[in-house]
Parts: sequence; C-alpha cells; structure tokens
Amino acid sequence: MGAISAKLVKELRTLTGAGMMDCKKALSETDGDFENAINWLRTKGLATAQKKSGRDAKEGLVCVKVKDNFGAIVEINSETDFVARNEKFQDFVLNVTDVALSEHMNIDQLVGSFFPGTKETIQDKLNELIATIGENLSIRRVESISVEKGSITSYIHNLVAPNLGRIGVLIGINSEKEDENVSNLSKKLAMHIAAAAPISVSSETLDNNIVMREKEIFKNQAMESGKPDNIVEKMVEGRINKFYQEVCLYNQIFVIDSETKISDLLKRFTKDNNNTVDVKKFVRFQLGEEVD
Repeated sequence: MGAISAKLVKELRTLTGAGMMDCKKALSETDGDFENAINWLRTKGLATAQKKSGRDAKEGLVCVKVKDNFGAIVEINSETDFVARNEKFQDFVLNVTDVALSEHMNIDQLVGSFFPGTKETIQDKLNELIATIGENLSIRRVESISVEKGSITSYIHNLVAPNLGRIGVLIGINSEKEDENVSNLSKKLAMHIAAAAPISVSSETLDNNIVMREKEIFKNQAMESGKPDNIVEKMVEGRINKFYQEVCLYNQIFVIDSETKISDLLKRFTKDNNNTVDVKKFVRFQLGEEVD
C-alpha cells in the first residue's frame, strides 16, 4: 500500500495511547488496517504500556552480576512488591542484567539491545511484560564497573532470589596482586557500603557542587549564632569534615568493627599483605530511592 497518512497515525495514537512511531509501525505491518493495527499494538503490549506509564512504580528489584573483571547493576521497578516475587518478572530482570554485563552501556543502549535469545529489543519485551502483568514497569538505571587488575564484587541485601534484592552493591578494587585476601576485603567493603550508604569514594572524588551546597548551608547556620567570622569559618570546617565522615567511604568508620576508618583499613591491608589496594569505584542502588 502507499504511505501511511499522519492523520491515521494520530487517530491510532489517540485511541491506544501508544507512541507515534509504534503506531506508524503497526499500520505499516498491517497494511493500513486500523483494527488490525490496534490488535498488533495490543499483542506487543504497546497500547497498554503507554497508558500505564504514568503510574507510580517504586517497588521491583535490584540485580547485580559479576563476570571475571566486569560487573553490572540494574534497577527495574514495578508498582507493587507482589510483582517482585513473580518468576516472569525475576527472569526478565536477570536477563536484562546479563545484557548489561556484556559491556558498559547507558539506559538507552540497554533498552535498545536485543533481549537474550530473541530478535526483539528489551523495550519490546518490557512492553509485553507490562501487558501480561498489568502494572507499570520501568528500567530505571544501570551502571557497570570494570578493573584491569583486582577484584569486582557484588552484594545483595534483603535477598529475594539469587542476585536479586532491594539493595545492591557493586565494588571494584584495584590491587597489585589478585588473591583470596583481596576478594575477602572486597566482600566486607561491599557489606559496609550496603549498610553505611556512602555516596563517594573519598572527599577528593565527591561532587564539588554537593560540597559547595553543604558549605553554604553550614555557613548560614553558623552565622545565625552571631559568632565572629573567624569562628564561623572554623565551625564550617568542622561541620564539613563531619559531613565527609558521613558520605565518603574512606572517611567512614568500618561497620564490622565500629572503630577503624576505611582509609586506615586499606593501609593496614596493604602493609599486612604487601599488596597495594584502593577502591576504584562503587555503586549502591537502593530500590525506589530518590536519585538526583
């Protein structure tokens, strides 16, 4: 048949709530037959997916997987915790994470990748799952870590199924030697990160915008005390150092012994094992948390 008219595409979009390009493809696949195009969209889950997309989805699962010196972590959301126990949903999350484990990629690259064992994209499979389960589902975020020499370790807190839970941690350790001691250290640090929720490896790697925002808040609070400027400056310095202890991994106290600073823990490990180590990067996903 000839070209699909924009008017017909618009009418189909209005009726089904599906995306413009999806409506155009549906009409093209069905030779412009309006009713068959609707059925095509429903079969793909696109007609219902668009309508459900505005509904709040903060439940779901975090999945973490590691293969050799590469690790990936993915958060996929649902509307209810009940769906997180659905085997189809769990299998979908695991398969999507397997795709993310193949290379560094962002969300757009991930949803546009082929779903394992099919010629359909992950987005297509997500739409089909939305139609099957009847809830809004969304692939919220993905990150990955790799190291040339060292250890990649994953940890799941509040485990729902293997590799799946509500809090996931991925940590990459650089080390001169790769051995069991480094792996054990990585596991303990991953558990610490899950519990202490740092947002940066060190004060040097902390986003400067965050630091400046906190300094401004602390300065305004200190100035309200009526103290001289030099005292205000010391008060701000003290509060920002306390802030580093709260949010920077190296400045935090190790939760397992409640007394050793993480930076000192790494120094002691280096000395005791004759193996220099440092944290290259970590990622901590907590299900449904607010993300800047």
